[in-house]
Amino acid sequence: MKKTILSAALLLLSVSISFAQRHRSKDSDNQQTISSTPAVPADVALPKPATTLKSDDMAFTDMTHDFGTVAEGPDATCQFSFKNNGTEPITIEKAQPSCGCTVPQFSKDPVAPGATGIINVAYHTKGKPTPFTKTITVVSNAGTKVLTIKGTVEKAPTGSVPENVSMIKTNN
Repeated sequence: MKKTILSAALLLLSVSISFAQRHRSKDSDNQQTISSTPAVPADVALPKPATTLKSDDMAFTDMTHDFGTVAEGPDATCQFSFKNNGTEPITIEKAQPSCGCTVPQFSKDPVAPGATGIINVAYHTKGKPTPFTKTITVVSNAGTKVLTIKGTVEKAPTGSVPENVSMIKTNN
């Protein structure tokens, strides 16, 4: 009985292997047919490459702005300008600051070849009386550039009373 069951199991296994090999062979024939690329008709326009711009085509006047010493409280602001030295318009996709205290602003409009684009940057100084160095990563169709702002925020006066003035408390 054991021999009969074992023989039947071996026969079933060999039939399964044979079937799987034939089925796999048919699938590979179908895959070859599916993966072949048909000829493109002459009247169909193929998509252009995304861009031919290079990183050097977005030429910044300065990549770093040093504010020096600024007062705590009002925002410290500056502008970074760049010229499009390429043959295609440059479009800024995003300007990502290194922290929330730095806010870049830029136009979503493309900058034409030969034209100048501007990125405005504001640094929130309130509550930050320390030296700072922050970056803005600019991503465009001409590549990625990293701009830097730095400076020192001078602590705002605390509003203390000068020594020669006395405080008088009155009870009403």
